[in-house]
Amino acid sequence: MKQVVSIIAFLCTVTLFAQTKVTGKVVDANNVPVPANITLQGGTEGVVADFDGNFIFETEKNPPFVLVISTIGFVSKTYEITENNQNILVQLEEEHTQLDEIVLSASRTPERVFESPVSVERMGIKQIKNTASASFYDGLANLKGVDLNTNSLTFKSVNTRGFATFANTRFVQLVDGMDNASPALNFVLGNLLGMNELDVASVELLPGASSALYGANAFNGILFMRSKSPFEQQGVSAYVKGGVTSQKAAGTNEYYDLGVRLAKAFNSKFAVKANFSYLNGTDWYANNEMDLEMPGATRSNPAYNGLNVYGDEVATTLNFDALAGLPTGTLGSDVVSRTGYNETDLMNYEAESMKADVAVHFKPFDNDFEIIGVYKIGSGNTIYQGSNRYSLNNFLMQQFKLEVKNDNFFVRGYMTTEDAGDSYDSRFAAINVNRYWKGDQAWFTDYAQTYIASRLGIGTGVPLDYQTAHDMARQAADAGRLLPGTSEFQTAFNQVINDPDLATGAKFQDKTKLHHVDANYNFTHLTEEFAEIQVGGSYRQYKLNSMGTIFTDYDGPIDYSEFGAYTQIQKKLLADRLKVTASGRFDKSQLFDGFFSPRLSLGYTLGKEGNHNLRASVQTGFRNPTTQDLYIGLNAGAAVLVGSAPDNLDRYSVTNTLSSSGQLVTGQTEATVYGRDAYENAYSVRSVNQGMPTAADVSLVKPEQVTAFEVGYRGKLKSVQLDISGYYNQYQDFISTENVLVPLYGTVGDNSLSLLALQNGDYQVFQAYTNSAVDIESYGINAGLETKLFKNYDFDINYTFSEFDFNTNEDPDFRPSFNTPKHKVKASIGNEELFKKLGFKVSWRWSDSYFWQASFADGNVPAFHVVDAQLNYGIDFLNSNFKLGATNIGSNEYYQAIGTGLIGSMYYLSWTINP
Repeated sequence: MKQVVSIIAFLCTVTLFAQTKVTGKVVDANNVPVPANITLQGGTEGVVADFDGNFIFETEKNPPFVLVISTIGFVSKTYEITENNQNILVQLEEEHTQLDEIVLSASRTPERVFESPVSVERMGIKQIKNTASASFYDGLANLKGVDLNTNSLTFKSVNTRGFATFANTRFVQLVDGMDNASPALNFVLGNLLGMNELDVASVELLPGASSALYGANAFNGILFMRSKSPFEQQGVSAYVKGGVTSQKAAGTNEYYDLGVRLAKAFNSKFAVKANFSYLNGTDWYANNEMDLEMPGATRSNPAYNGLNVYGDEVATTLNFDALAGLPTGTLGSDVVSRTGYNETDLMNYEAESMKADVAVHFKPFDNDFEIIGVYKIGSGNTIYQGSNRYSLNNFLMQQFKLEVKNDNFFVRGYMTTEDAGDSYDSRFAAINVNRYWKGDQAWFTDYAQTYIASRLGIGTGVPLDYQTAHDMARQAADAGRLLPGTSEFQTAFNQVINDPDLATGAKFQDKTKLHHVDANYNFTHLTEEFAEIQVGGSYRQYKLNSMGTIFTDYDGPIDYSEFGAYTQIQKKLLADRLKVTASGRFDKSQLFDGFFSPRLSLGYTLGKEGNHNLRASVQTGFRNPTTQDLYIGLNAGAAVLVGSAPDNLDRYSVTNTLSSSGQLVTGQTEATVYGRDAYENAYSVRSVNQGMPTAADVSLVKPEQVTAFEVGYRGKLKSVQLDISGYYNQYQDFISTENVLVPLYGTVGDNSLSLLALQNGDYQVFQAYTNSAVDIESYGINAGLETKLFKNYDFDINYTFSEFDFNTNEDPDFRPSFNTPKHKVKASIGNEELFKKLGFKVSWRWSDSYFWQASFADGNVPAFHVVDAQLNYGIDFLNSNFKLGATNIGSNEYYQAIGTGLIGSMYYLSWTINP
């Protein structure tokens, strides 16, 4: 009897722990293995097929049950398992529409674009391979609703939904979860520390506010770039691209770009990969000599201030009557500027970019738990246009990351460091080369003496006319001036660009660091019967270290930090047709009160076949003031930039020489004013220009907020796919800057001494960082269509409308810097198999005219259109793809911002191995 009981107990135990085993292989339509994901429908168990497409799936669940086979780029497929030890062959079909593709960013969980709760744009491996642009990053310009503003050949700035500048602090870019913005500048330098295109698995872009999940600064949008896993994509890949760039100003110049990717999985637990790429070319020359003070005037204007001419910003009012002791009105007075240098004589136009990274992946257990260590480095030369035009030479950024994750959670920490290298400010390079040769006082003295003598005919007996006298005065003051191309000029130039003191030099110096930690846990495997629930948080610390050249860190680095926490609940109702997503995040900066960002979105799938989806969402976003908004202390020439952090106001000071009249009034030759004066003792520029000086009302900067409403529709109508959305944004406390005039003596509003200072020209222009009191609204529409023409021609077209509005009477000094065309149209047509192994793609973009407003210069940007095209041919036995491409076909040179070089054309041939 005891033996019978033991046998029964043993059989029960075997039954209890028995496993169902399924083996199989996953291939595509051409029987090429696919390393897809195999998961239990309605459960959380799953495996990944190996590189040969083979898999073994084991579960305690007894048949029958259903497996879901899926991977990015293919249509998911289900397979019913009816018995133990069943062997299956699964053939996946390639996705034919972007609506079917899987995205992770919209809800921090995998879902189809079709059912995403908010607008999302995506580039997968197929789109990256077939882009008509010169690189995958340039190809972002073809996405719906995206603006890719060209600062230089190697620095493009991504933006959505308006309010764009090259210093785009309202847009976030993440590479494998790491923010790759410059820690000091707080914006992304294009793809400088981005990705080698051989390693790009997918690119996703969320337009609009995303603070509920991603925190501060995910305000206008967020871009996600994800790399390939060395476990899933192994081997050696390489590309080489060569050609020329063509621009009227710069001529025809060589361009080349090359890269390599190495990936190896030594076993199921350990894998490594390394990437390297290098680009070299000639940047777009900026040579616009338009007079900013008198548009249409020539360089004969005594106060000439050319757009791409620097050094002529140094100007003063010369009262010739007072200087000559003549009666008022005899010769009068004029504003006179020093002779400047063209940007083409000052800027390093060698565009260069080097990127490299190494990643180690370790799976210590036989499951999805993974430890990842990453090192990234990016260096190069590019041009950045902010308040001035900066030549960023040997600019270096590095990132170090350690991440632990599995399918349900991740914890990552990373550090970003930067070194400005040999970078310099081209405007101050010109100013101080001039001063190296001859000081301002001596130059203006020579000018005034010659002008007075010429007008009065002293020494010749023949008085000269106004213009001739000014020409003679400039010629005399410039006698012996250092000329570009001479050794004397080069000696002075080299000394200036290696001097970080802007009183005598132009070097841009910075070694700022950023530390960041974030984590996320998805409880869905525990709560799936109720809802999908996630929680997460982040912590960030800045360590500003410009050595007193940009920030007011004269006594050592400035530290400050911020943190945040969030949660999201997602629930499907009504037979899974209705998806409800609710998110909320709380963020706190060391310098400001905390801020709560909620989001609520609804998505409803309708139609018999579920081919139509409606979505609506409302969310709030916020943006913390940048490091520069808070701690900058920089004399940019036209104005002194001073951040408004309370502990910054008294650290910055500037000393000016008083006018002769001011010296008589005060009995002093110099006067010092402080950053605090810009906020507490200043005049509004507008009121002074109107002849009615009044005190400026400039408050200390605080976070800005947005409430964003969006509705949209996605649908499949036979062979046509549609994606349409509309948005409306309401902004509060919009971060802006305001130029104010600080008198060098007197107190604004208390006496007439400060008014006398204005009259005598004894004032300092400050750019203060503040918030606009006016409520701002922006709104727009994005509509896209994609289909197949003539059975196998891929065609897509999209349209974007963008507009903003605010009451100018409420804040007449507000500069919105919307910088976005009202209308944009983009279209492309292509065929991967025009003939056997031969494909092509042609893309066209048109932009309406718009007004560009930024600290460097304002002006109208004319409408433009661009055509890019490529032909590609695959050779299987070489594992190669050849591409012949051209951008801006027809050489219709255009620009996207006032002050940049005209964008020319590029012609190239590339060879990619193992694409």
